[in-house]
Amino acid sequence: MVKAAQLDKLWARMSERGDFPMLSQSLRTTMAAVTNDDLDFTALVKVVLSDFALTQKVLRLANSAMYMAFGGNITTVTRALMVLGMDAVGHLVVGLKLVDHFHHSAPHRIDAKLELNRAMLSGSVARKLTEHGDLRAGEEAVVCTLMRQVGKLLVVFYLEAEWDQIRRKAAEGTLDESEASTAVLGVSFEEIGLEAASRWRLPDMIRAGMSKYEPDADESSQVQWLQATTNFSTEVADILTMADLPEQACEAKIAGLAQRYSHALAIEPEILAQMSVALAREEAGEGVMREIVELRASADAIARAAVNAEVRIAAGLEDLRALPSENALAPVLALASETVLAGLNFAHTVMFVRQASGVFKARLGFGRDIEHLLSTLRFNEAFEPDVFHLAITNSVGIFIENAHDPKMVARLPAWFRQAFDDTRSFVLLPVVANQSTVALLYGDWSATQEPRKISQTEMSALNELARELGRFFAHAPARELETL
Repeated sequence: MVKAAQLDKLWARMSERGDFPMLSQSLRTTMAAVTNDDLDFTALVKVVLSDFALTQKVLRLANSAMYMAFGGNITTVTRALMVLGMDAVGHLVVGLKLVDHFHHSAPHRIDAKLELNRAMLSGSVARKLTEHGDLRAGEEAVVCTLMRQVGKLLVVFYLEAEWDQIRRKAAEGTLDESEASTAVLGVSFEEIGLEAASRWRLPDMIRAGMSKYEPDADESSQVQWLQATTNFSTEVADILTMADLPEQACEAKIAGLAQRYSHALAIEPEILAQMSVALAREEAGEGVMREIVELRASADAIARAAVNAEVRIAAGLEDLRALPSENALAPVLALASETVLAGLNFAHTVMFVRQASGVFKARLGFGRDIEHLLSTLRFNEAFEPDVFHLAITNSVGIFIENAHDPKMVARLPAWFRQAFDDTRSFVLLPVVANQSTVALLYGDWSATQEPRKISQTEMSALNELARELGRFFAHAPARELETL
């Protein structure tokens, strides 16, 4: 009870910093999407799409050699999720968000930057250890390794006065830093890290993998492997960042670690030691951080680059064609919506699905602030003299170039004008199954974007994608349509 109260107190103090609650909420949102019993693809897709660097990392992983057998040239996060699985992408998101948060929150103190670099280095070691195995398990191991450092990082970044006391106690030589943490704070770094994992709702396997490696412990082989990877990576990073340690002494310490962990990691000690030393020579293991910086720096340039929409939509169409007609609708609709969003650089996409009651309801959407709007987006199939009812009676898509033209405003329903008052142009794509319109895919450009039109070839590609969607609706059980 004393430790629980102490952890609550520390958590309250850290939460006084505005960026800390944002990190906590972001990680909880990610894990909620991953652990949803209904496999909510769209929730995790939204988390990834909200971050350019994250989107690129997920797509790179999905297009890596490990997964080329699944088709290669994966251009959407939704398709990447289908290939990699929710867990792998969820772990990737958590790892990158942790690194990104502490990088951008780093105070101008050498000690804080040193601790962040040490944590980054441990993550690099874990990734190096797992790069030739199952990448899904590898991402889990990287998260475990980073989370093992989180307790200490939180103290360094958010409890500066206590961190100074801990360092002074440790410098006296009778206690190590974790023991000094217990003396000053009443809890160890490991206990703070486990509390963070619990509050951020990370899976039990991550919490188990963060713990100290005990060769004789009664744990599953997967937990033992995760703990060995996490602890070895952390200890290697500690050695590599020791001040004034001669190179020969450094290599000897790493060789000793390799002997101790080689069996659990199933890697020969000599190879394990060579791998770790080689990593130390790769600019002190700054690869992960360098990657993030480069992605951020190039984000604007890449976002501005002209993209051949027809090619992007065609790639999404091929992904859809590769799926069986009985495939669950949620990921199919997410894939189509994301394809259109990315292909045409739309501000929003919304998928309306007709219910048994005859109401077209917004079932998913991507884009800025769309989550707050979805519950207000619906219309009855009974005829009204507006463009949405024209679209559901049409066999092909409709493009509205100027939504603010007075003649067009008169054909826009009130719910649309209220929700999308800054829309410049939009497209409506009817999805037909069994000779009836069952869905309507909406996409728009806002007034803040450069004006443009949808070309005839682009519209043809969009119509083909909408026709392909009809195949999945024709095979979907009625109950799935109602519970999307």
